[in-house]
Amino acid sequence: MSEDTEPLVRRAAKRLRGWGGVAAMAVACGLTASLTLLPLAREGSDAAAAPGPGTGAGAGSGVGVGAQVKADTCRNPEASLTPSTEDGPSVRAIKERGKLIVGVDQSSYRWGYRNPEKGVLEGFDIALARAVAKGVLGDENAVVFRAIPTNQRIAALDSGKVDLVVRTMTINCKRIEQVAFSTAYFQAGQQVLAPKRSDITGYDSSLRGKRVCTAEGSTAHEALEENSFGAVFKDEGDGTKDDRDLLTVPNQLDCLARLQLGEVDAVVTDNALAAGQAAQDPAVELKGEPFTKEYYGVAAKLGNDDLVRRVNHVLVGYRQGPWQAAYRQWLEKDLPGISGPPAPLYK
Repeated sequence: MSEDTEPLVRRAAKRLRGWGGVAAMAVACGLTASLTLLPLAREGSDAAAAPGPGTGAGAGSGVGVGAQVKADTCRNPEASLTPSTEDGPSVRAIKERGKLIVGVDQSSYRWGYRNPEKGVLEGFDIALARAVAKGVLGDENAVVFRAIPTNQRIAALDSGKVDLVVRTMTINCKRIEQVAFSTAYFQAGQQVLAPKRSDITGYDSSLRGKRVCTAEGSTAHEALEENSFGAVFKDEGDGTKDDRDLLTVPNQLDCLARLQLGEVDAVVTDNALAAGQAAQDPAVELKGEPFTKEYYGVAAKLGNDDLVRRVNHVLVGYRQGPWQAAYRQWLEKDLPGISGPPAPLYK
């Protein structure tokens, strides 16, 4: 930990006493990760996702045969390449290395977080990344995890720091011009997270004048740019580092820290992530209903089609049982009622 980072983490941890050990540790880890991992690089904000198949958050009939859609439009951005086990240049390079390098989160409870007792990364996305490693290399442990902030996901792929990103990454029309996605493996939606005592009722006029935190490069930030309902969500001030990062942060978990410290009034993020944060902190809750329909996909560098096809092949089998097992272990308690993964679409 650098000298600049240590005081910030220590100050946050001190002020978070009383929130509970797990939540405080997770927040401290999130703040540290956002300051000490890959160097910051901007990728631009993301467009809202277009509607697609499925019923309800994360729901779908993913055990069925994938549908075919036209490839010359963005009506279905979650449509991906047909599955294949053929080794192309990307897959061969991974096999020669003997390790799959995957960009993940280390601070999103239930999705990708570092278990403070075991000292290992766990969660729904981590389980999927291990399944892909097994499908490509025959060993679920033949994977190197690299923690990356929300706003670093595309940059990490472009630079070759990672082979894949498995980090609750929404598929949308803008992003499919920047990265190559697998078929969708989860359906979510944007929602508001706020203290239980708050008079905020959801993504509506109750946000007027409220300070709202989002992650840079997230679909939540783009949604607020389109319709903020009068909320304050862009940083303006004296240009100091703390001021500039108050409302738009590199890592989404930093927003929970801001909310717990009383520095913001609400957070807009994926309801799947927010549900895990509400499980960490009983003082906050989801407000209103999801106001978008979004699909998570595994991202690869644009042009690495053979790797995308191999991931899609892995997902065919993963939807037949391992997906449901991972859901029961990591998500069902906080996101009940999901019958299965979204059905795959191919182009």
